Amino acid sequence: MFMITDMRWTREPESYSINGDRICVTTKPHTDLWQRTYYHFRNDNAPVLQLETEEKFFSFIVKTDFTASHHRFDQCGIVMYLDSDNWLKASVEYENEKFQHLGSVVTNHGYSDWATTAIPAGVTSMWYRFSRREDDYCVECSSDGKEFSQMRVCHMWEGAGKIRFGIYACSPEDSSFTAVFTDMALTECAWKAHDGQQPDAEEA
Repeated sequence: MFMITDMRWTREPESYSINGDRICVTTKPHTDLWQRTYYHFRNDNAPVLQLETEEKFFSFIVKTDFTASHHRFDQCGIVMYLDSDNWLKASVEYENEKFQHLGSVVTNHGYSDWATTAIPAGVTSMWYRFSRREDDYCVECSSDGKEFSQMRVCHMWEGAGKIRFGIYACSPEDSSFTAVFTDMALTECAWKAHDGQQPDAEEA
């Protein structure tokens, strides 16, 4: 059973509130999660609130509301933060008055990637579903919390054992906004076993 009271801050923000199933986090300027790739910049100071588990098969769902987001790169979403060099996140990042980036970042052994698609700037909420199958992971998004679309499937090199996962919010530039998280739930793994091509036979 999912309980917000079981979640723990990896980095506790200066300003936040937890009321029932509603979590509000007010970001500080110059907070982010990013490692090295492209411009060798590193930032590892975003507030992260997570559950810890050794369960190998499950899904975690959360709704994010970022109506207050207004500055480039403001973001909030789901996260699996193991340590500064190994983590993943998914969010909507504000870009300008025309569009935003719906995307995800996977960081293995200190190097981040970034996969995105442009969505209208008028979108102010997004649901995410984070699923685990042993050391492989799937991230999905939804506009209504019912129909989810795959954002990415990835492998985490340090993600085979005990993990931590949950929510984050940050403002990489000189801005601040309040992110709202609701409707969190843990369910059986909604990412079903692959039913297509079988694995290659191991060599003798």
